[in-house]
Amino acid sequence: MPNQDSMRLSFVIPGSLDTPTGGYRYDRHVVNGLRAAGQRVDLLTLGESFPQPDAPTLTASYRAFAGLPAGPVVVDGLALGALPEIGRHLPAHAPLIALVHHPLALESGLAPQLADALRASERRALAATRHVVVTSPATADILVSDYGLSRDRLSVALPGVEQAPFAAGGDGQTIQLLSVGSVIARKGHDMLVEALAPLADLPWHLTIVGDATRDKPATEALQAAIRRLDLEARVTLAGALSDEELATRYRGADLFVLASRYEGYGMVFSEALAHGLPIVATAVGEAPALLPPAAGKLVAPGDAAALTAALRPLIADKAMRDAAAQAARNARLPRWSDCVSVFIDLLRRYQPARAQ
Repeated sequence: MPNQDSMRLSFVIPGSLDTPTGGYRYDRHVVNGLRAAGQRVDLLTLGESFPQPDAPTLTASYRAFAGLPAGPVVVDGLALGALPEIGRHLPAHAPLIALVHHPLALESGLAPQLADALRASERRALAATRHVVVTSPATADILVSDYGLSRDRLSVALPGVEQAPFAAGGDGQTIQLLSVGSVIARKGHDMLVEALAPLADLPWHLTIVGDATRDKPATEALQAAIRRLDLEARVTLAGALSDEELATRYRGADLFVLASRYEGYGMVFSEALAHGLPIVATAVGEAPALLPPAAGKLVAPGDAAALTAALRPLIADKAMRDAAAQAARNARLPRWSDCVSVFIDLLRRYQPARAQ
């Protein structure tokens, strides 16, 4: 409930805040955390076609910005990067703060022309910001080196993680592998099944949790690879799940696996560690900083053979899995309260006098 000392801000996202991805989960925690801290948050939702909005959505979005109340405006990067003219449409009493999970042009599988267009669009949009929040130091480095932002306009707000019960694992006979991420090229699920195919002599089952409707070519390629490798009985595409359903999957897993080609942060790494799961993954995003050395194994992205070699001993050896799980349980993980505090400090800094 806002109090007399609360500040007002607008939080802008494309589509629904309930979308089951890491980026939207981050946004939900920030919005809910700000409200719990007594701040007034006006949520503005734009169309679902971002980051490639059609002309009517683009026009409607700019019109919506022009009517925002006094106070800072936090715009999720999935929308911001496709709004190159945002600076001309925001009123002076609404200072712009960008929230960049990762640059749009770094999404895997983009045609070169589209990647170039997104990079140019995002660079223009970022130039209109008063401040930029990123979810990892690596993304901050990219925005400085490739997008021309100065360090003093950047803040890092690491995603937090909630306390969770430690995973109990499967039935002890079949090792339950869990991978979490939308079925898109960047998540590398196709490479993961390629890496698992040589391990058919071991008792494992892979469940992939994530929206399989966002990238039809990636989903079809993954399904084709599963059929080609004769893994239909050993790989389950569970689709997008609610937070409660996902928590159940974490609790029933023995080992977390992810073969992403790129991550801005990788919230699922900290979620897996919070559940005490060993991890075998690619060394992307903040995984190298989050993962205790004894809690699993990281390999270079794109190296299926290295992923196979890392997976084999942890699937085959229960004692090794147990030791890695204990290391995972001891991991020191960031908190959501620290993340929300970054936003509160920025809101205080950029709150116009009329919005006090």
